[in-house]
Amino acid sequence: MSATDLGGVFTPAGTNLALKRIGYGAMQLTGPMAFGPPDDRREAVAVLREAVRLGINHIDTSDYYGPAIANEIIREALYPYPEGLTIVTKVGARRGRDKSWPAALSRQELIDAVHDNLRHLGLETLAVVNLRVGGPFGPNDTSIAEPLAVLAELQAQGLIRHIGLSNISPSQFAQGETIAKIVCVQNHYNLAHRQDDRLIADLAGKGIAFVPFFPLGGFRPLQSPILAEAAAALDATRRQVALAWLLQRAPNVLIIAGTSSTKHLRENLKAATLQLPPETVADLDEIASCN
Repeated sequence: MSATDLGGVFTPAGTNLALKRIGYGAMQLTGPMAFGPPDDRREAVAVLREAVRLGINHIDTSDYYGPAIANEIIREALYPYPEGLTIVTKVGARRGRDKSWPAALSRQELIDAVHDNLRHLGLETLAVVNLRVGGPFGPNDTSIAEPLAVLAELQAQGLIRHIGLSNISPSQFAQGETIAKIVCVQNHYNLAHRQDDRLIADLAGKGIAFVPFFPLGGFRPLQSPILAEAAAALDATRRQVALAWLLQRAPNVLIIAGTSSTKHLRENLKAATLQLPPETVADLDEIASCN
């Protein structure tokens, strides 16, 4: 498989980032539940190098994957980083010994998290930092003013180039826009989980990227007879169909499907050239109403 345009390019308004619409999510470079080391570190390194070889120029990560392990593997595999590669990271959470994801939104926790990401990735400036808020089951409507102001300060210091938001509600996005220039929103979204349909359209109008996390269902992979039938009809995998649906959903949608396998990586990238007929899209749109 040769390098491809990977679904085209999206440049968030106010940036010079030319992001291929299929990127790579680094969560699966670690152990189960994004905790501890991977079973095969050599394969994890190989996946990253193959991803870049095939044209991916957008890697999503966080220092709380592992913790620190995903970023250390990214640095091992790709440093010095090729020109044009954008590494996007997240702050706002940490990992408990029990593999929990407690919030880490105090001023000092956010400052420490940015510096941890810089150190483990071997960077002087982070291209994009997403502020993760909300809870384990989705967004809430608490104020994000204080933690976002901390990131804005770090941006002014030159440690962060661009700021995004993760796991947010529309009202939190509106508040965030008054504090910082937001270039991307990363929320839970896929065929079966479509609470952000309106938000995606609003962001598209502003030139802001929408990056679905758990695009294939996350820790509970998407399961639907409708999806299985569509895949069979198109001679594709269910993963490829689910990703192709996201690419056709809106031009500002960027995909960060992760995998620990070079074989699955190559399969995922074929979604870029999989065209879903209108009738198939209509069928797939029914999945959300069944959940």
